[in-house]
Amino acid sequence: MTTTDTRLQDSGPVPSPGARRLALLALALGGFGIGTTEFVSMGLLPEIASSLGIGEPVAGHAISAYALGVVIGAPVIAVTTARVPRKALLVALTAVFVVGNAATAIAPTYETLVGARVLAGLPHGAYFGLAALVAAHIAPPGARARSVASVMLGLSVANVVGVPVASWLGQTFGWRAAFVLVTLIGIVTLVAVAARVPHLGSMPQSRPVAELGALRSPQVLLTLLVGAVGFGGLFAVYTYISTSLTDVAGMPRSWVPIALMVYGLGMVAGNIVGGRIADRALMPGLYAAMGSMAVMLAVFVVALQHPVSALIVLFLVGLSGAAAIPALQTRLMDVAGDAQTLAASLNHAALNAANAFGAWIGGVVIAAGLGYTAPAAVGALLAAAGVAVLGVASLYSRRDERQRHQVVVGGVR
Repeated sequence: MTTTDTRLQDSGPVPSPGARRLALLALALGGFGIGTTEFVSMGLLPEIASSLGIGEPVAGHAISAYALGVVIGAPVIAVTTARVPRKALLVALTAVFVVGNAATAIAPTYETLVGARVLAGLPHGAYFGLAALVAAHIAPPGARARSVASVMLGLSVANVVGVPVASWLGQTFGWRAAFVLVTLIGIVTLVAVAARVPHLGSMPQSRPVAELGALRSPQVLLTLLVGAVGFGGLFAVYTYISTSLTDVAGMPRSWVPIALMVYGLGMVAGNIVGGRIADRALMPGLYAAMGSMAVMLAVFVVALQHPVSALIVLFLVGLSGAAAIPALQTRLMDVAGDAQTLAASLNHAALNAANAFGAWIGGVVIAAGLGYTAPAAVGALLAAAGVAVLGVASLYSRRDERQRHQVVVGGVR
C-alpha cells in the first residue's frame, strides 16, 4: 500500500457498508447526469440547429463549448477551492451543474446556448475528481479502485440509459426537454449528495500552492498524457461510429441506437472489471487495459466489415476503454502527493482533450479519403502511443525508486 493510500484510508473512520453504498450511489448519480448531458447533444444537433435557425456545424460549437468548460473548470476550481470543505464543494459543484443545464434548456439564442454549455461543463472535471477522492477516502482497505469505479459507473450507465432516454425526449418533445431531464437529475443528485455523503471533516484539505505543485510532477503530467493521447483513439472511433456502422458494416440505421447501447454495456462491464483488477495490481492492470484497447481498435478495422462482428468488437472496445479509467484515476491519486484534487480533476480535462483531439484526427483521415475504417486504425495507433507514454512513466518511477534507495542506503534522510 502506498503512502497516499494509507493517508486516505487512515484519515477518518470508515462508514458502515450501507452508508458507504448510499454515498457512492449519490456520487454515481451525479456521474450519470454529467454523462447524459455531455453526450446527448451529439444526437440532437439537427433539432438544436433547426430551433435556433443556425447550421448544424455551428450548432456543434455547443459541444466544443462544453468541453472548453471542462478544460477550464477542472484546474481553476481545484486550485481556488483547495480550502473549501469537501462536502460543501461537492454540493456547490452540483448546484452549478443544475444552473448550467437549466440555462441550456431555456437558452433563447445561439450565443446564450454556448454560454450555458460552458457553464454546465465547468464543474465536470472537478466533480469527478473530488468524487473519486471521496470514494477512495470512504473505501475499506484494499478497495479504493473499486470504490472509484462505482462513481465512474454512473458515466457508463449514462451511455446505456441516460443518453438514449434523453435523446428520445429531445426528438419527441423538442431538444430542450432533454436538458430539462438532465436538470431534474441534477436536482435529485444535489439532494442525495447533501443527505447521503458523510461530513468528510477528517478528509484532508489542501492549499492552492500545494495543488499547483501537481503541475511540476513528471508522474502526474505523464499519467495525464496517457489519457489525453491514449483515449484520443477511443473518441476518434466513437465520434463517427454511426456512419461507420451504416456505411461500412451495412447496419440498418435503426440498429445504431442498439449498437450504442452495446458499447455502453461494454463500458459498464469494463468499469466493474477495471476497478477489481486495479485493486489487485494497479500498473499491470493499467497496461493490460490500455494494451487491450489498442488491440480492439485495430481489430475493429476488420470487424467493421460485418454487422455482427462489429457489434461484438464494439462491446470489447467499450470494455477495454472503461477498464482503464479507474486505474488511471487511482494512479493519479497515488502520484499527486498533496495536490490530489487538482490531479484527479485534470484527469477528466485530459479525457475531454482526448475527445476533441480524437474527433479532429478522425475527421482528418476521413476527409483525406481513407474511409470510415481509418478512425479505428489511427485510434489503435493513439492507444498504442498511450501505452508507450505509460512505459516512460514507469521508467521514471523506477529511476526515482533507485535514487531513493541509494539515499537511504547512504544514510541520508
